[in-house]
Amino acid sequence: MNGRKKDYYEILGVSRNATQEEIKRAFRRLAKKYHPDLNKDNPKEAEEKFKEISEAYEVLSDPEKRAAYDKYGHAGVDFGPGGFDWSKFTKFSDIEDIFGDFFRDFFKDFGFGRGFGDFGGGSLFEEFFKRRERGAGVGVERERVPRRGSDIFYELEIELEEAARGVTKEIYVEKEQICEDCGGSGAAPGGLRTCEVCGGTGQVRREQHYGFSHFISISTCPRCHGRGEVVERLCETCGGSGRRKVRKRVLVEIPAGVSKGTQIKIAGEGEAGENGGPAGDLIVIVHIRPHKLFKVLRDGDLLCEVPVRFAQLALGDEIPVRTIDGDIVKVKIPAGTEPDAVLKVRKKGMPSIHGRRGDLLVKLKLRVPKRLSRRQKELLREFDKEERTAY
Repeated sequence: MNGRKKDYYEILGVSRNATQEEIKRAFRRLAKKYHPDLNKDNPKEAEEKFKEISEAYEVLSDPEKRAAYDKYGHAGVDFGPGGFDWSKFTKFSDIEDIFGDFFRDFFKDFGFGRGFGDFGGGSLFEEFFKRRERGAGVGVERERVPRRGSDIFYELEIELEEAARGVTKEIYVEKEQICEDCGGSGAAPGGLRTCEVCGGTGQVRREQHYGFSHFISISTCPRCHGRGEVVERLCETCGGSGRRKVRKRVLVEIPAGVSKGTQIKIAGEGEAGENGGPAGDLIVIVHIRPHKLFKVLRDGDLLCEVPVRFAQLALGDEIPVRTIDGDIVKVKIPAGTEPDAVLKVRKKGMPSIHGRRGDLLVKLKLRVPKRLSRRQKELLREFDKEERTAY
């Protein structure tokens, strides 16, 4: 294949100014022509063609989608990741109109509920085609397939110092896990018996004839739901659910250098799986409390404000500054430094889980005394007089 998608109008064989009625008429004609059950020699090819014309009809039968397609081509039609599939098809009622009671009764008789709508507008045709491909002698997928449990998301707030050095946190998570007394069966000891409807196979076979067509369906047993066994006596611990709520203690290892929003995955600590499926994961989302001294900037830099006297700025000085690690570093103030100047201490900011470390930025905030002695006032007036004379 060359990767280029065919024009939707070309697929349905209509002109670009075709009316909605002409588009629907073209789809009805092609749907009957390419339905897989009417193409016994090439069912797979017919299925692909049937899906292709259904995609084209989904777009051109919708005024908004058609307008976007006319303006931008395929780029204006967004079916999401993976492109078009039956879950995006919304015109099942039109297909029902085309094939009438024949297919509606067929799907109803073989376990598809009241009709097309029972599948939420999506999976009916996928299920139908999968049954055809497996053939008359092969059973459908059982309902009790293993399913992975859901993930649990836990919001955890830590101190900035803990984020800098790393920490182990103890948390408690409420979740469902498999009942230990019944092993997830939901039955008390000896409380299971073989299903009398399916004989323990979990499946029921039905045959029907419609004209020249012979349909064989092997569907999930409605009595045991594919399990092959029926619960006679419920487990007293879980009440027959096979699962129970627990509050579990979990230790979370938080590495040094985590930042706000970092997610830490703990495998297997989520909700229990179904039918023997694996448990989900515990996702811990890290948040960092605001710090009274340090502000986190980009690239792991830390900003802190240090109060200084005018004489220190004018004459120069060396001041002690605390780091996020708890150490004390000496920061030199050059003579004649302006207020709000920022001095950099390299590699004393936040560490990173990738190995890089930010800098510590020290902002010098001039502290103005609110009370002065008579001697201080005299000296300041004298200094101010001399300074004005100098300028």
